[in-house]
Amino acid sequence: MERRHLGRTGLRVSRLGLGTLTWGRDTGEHEAAEQLRTFHEAGGTLVDTADVYAGGGAELLLGRLLDAVAPRRELVIATKAGSVLDPARRVDGSRGHLLAALDASLARLGTDHVDLWQLHAFDPATPLEETLQALDTAVASGRARYAGVSNFCGWQLAKAATWQLAAPGARTRLAGTQMEYSLLQRGIEREVLPAALDLGIGVLPSSPLGRGVLTGKYRRSTPDGSRGASAHLAPFVAPYLDEAARRIVDAVAIAADGLATTPLEVALAWVRDRPGVTAPVVGARTAQQLKAALSVETLTLPDEICQALDDVSAPVHRYPDQDWSTL
Repeated sequence: MERRHLGRTGLRVSRLGLGTLTWGRDTGEHEAAEQLRTFHEAGGTLVDTADVYAGGGAELLLGRLLDAVAPRRELVIATKAGSVLDPARRVDGSRGHLLAALDASLARLGTDHVDLWQLHAFDPATPLEETLQALDTAVASGRARYAGVSNFCGWQLAKAATWQLAAPGARTRLAGTQMEYSLLQRGIEREVLPAALDLGIGVLPSSPLGRGVLTGKYRRSTPDGSRGASAHLAPFVAPYLDEAARRIVDAVAIAADGLATTPLEVALAWVRDRPGVTAPVVGARTAQQLKAALSVETLTLPDEICQALDDVSAPVHRYPDQDWSTL
């Protein structure tokens, strides 16, 4: 699998990542092992998790599989901290919480460092410089090799990245930002993506298949065993089952027919090759589904197909994103 640099850093990762959101909850150890083996054998390196996935279960499961299934040294392990399972406070970006969470993640993963440590979300209740200081401490101590963020809007990303760049050598530059991005969700193109491109931050798209909807599996009905049929994941899929999404899914299916490939490959190739994108993070239910996603490595969409998909899925961006003189 081809590798790309994550932002303006020396960290190189496979241009597809493996997500573990369901590991330890819906995905058991045998299936997780098959996914990791399949991913590693295909040349994949980036494996993404978080301390809150399955309440820590995803990290525990990944830790058991490291070296047993794929050599730790050949993988780029990314995890996140900051989200908390407390309805009264969804995010805790305090230095104390973050560094304690990192130590707990390392213990669950059974490793002395993670390759990429990410702030899971912006915490408005904690001074940003305190939150970012935790990243500096983690990297300086060797517990994290690189640092990034997740779910930061445009101004939050720009503020955080600029703060880090203001003291080169003393503060750790942000390597990446993980954001939802797909043909069904292009919101980051408004401000996040321009900021990332300008500041040299790599984008790691999550849900690159529109929460599974862009595979076309929901065009006629909700398949048994799918996320849309799951009691706890159905609300996650539901926003992408409206008429606007259906038009985009139909366009992807038409493009796939014309290219003699699958809607999954078309949708994934589109987001993988967008400007600023380093590696979409794919979460599969089975190893067979993961193999289907990995087959996109050989596909590059023709320019006319990309343009047609751009047009049918284009979000409305006017003032102040558009040149004011054209309004």
